[in-house]
Amino acid sequence: MARFFLLPLSLFVVAIASLTIGRYPLTLYELAAFLGAQIGVVAMPQERADLIFNILIEIRLPRVLAAALIGAALSTSGAAFQAVFRNPLVSPGILGVLGGASFGAALGILFSGNWLVVQMSAFFFGVAAVMIGVFVANLFGRASIVMLVLGGMISGAFFTSLLSIMKYAADPNDQLPAIVYWLMGSLGGLDLSQIGVAAAPILAGIVMLSILGRALDALSMGDDEARALGVPVEHVRYSVIAIATLASSLSVALAGMIGWVGLVVPHAARLLLGPVNSRLLPASAFLGATFLILADCLARSVAVAEIPIGIITELLGVPCFVLVLRHARRAWL
Repeated sequence: MARFFLLPLSLFVVAIASLTIGRYPLTLYELAAFLGAQIGVVAMPQERADLIFNILIEIRLPRVLAAALIGAALSTSGAAFQAVFRNPLVSPGILGVLGGASFGAALGILFSGNWLVVQMSAFFFGVAAVMIGVFVANLFGRASIVMLVLGGMISGAFFTSLLSIMKYAADPNDQLPAIVYWLMGSLGGLDLSQIGVAAAPILAGIVMLSILGRALDALSMGDDEARALGVPVEHVRYSVIAIATLASSLSVALAGMIGWVGLVVPHAARLLLGPVNSRLLPASAFLGATFLILADCLARSVAVAEIPIGIITELLGVPCFVLVLRHARRAWL
């Protein structure tokens, strides 16, 4: 239990430290002095206060909040999907949400170019892809876990094909680079208003998935055993799929494709706290938020130009997954 309470503390420390990291480094003393000046306790020259306000509130704070929100959503969704499908190699993209969101974003870039339109289109088609996958799985009777996976594969492949058509039709000098950059993920274009709109449904989804942790524990023993314990198997399964899909779709719509978070972080949380989903799901949220904040710090500080965060998570995700792979079977069981 002590390990669990260390996770939010670690998240807080990493979030505060990340506000000082960047092309224009700040010290903790400057951060504290700025906060003191805002409440009238400490005097600070107005020009200096305006500069720090621009760096902290307009640039870094939205990135830190977005990274925490998206990392928590992807990690919790990944842990929930792994519990529903009883497979430790499942990630939030298992039902085609990533393919659908990618196509939606490319469609928005091709026909509008407005960032809000791109985000809305990515969210809509991410949800639509999962709905199509579930529909395909139920075409021939009640869907089993295997049929849901196959339906997701079919839906994902379909929207990936449509994405290729969008790339082919895009202007190679303007639209195609924008599509490719979106597919690599970035937190640079977000502001506090966009984060505020997405925060409530994402946080609500994380809380609801955590509440369903006990039902997921029963579900992980098998459908028959869960029914014997009084768990409405189909209701729980589709509720988790719906909630996790909404959370992951909103995350992809905000920042583009950010891989490995929903696959690796639940394994790390499982190693720390065990396989009990009532603890695993909130722990995954805290750990995923911390992981993505650290990845964003690297993305905006290791090179002269900002590196897309999706590249950083892939570079970090591979060795992290290798490290937890040795213990993943023991932790899962």
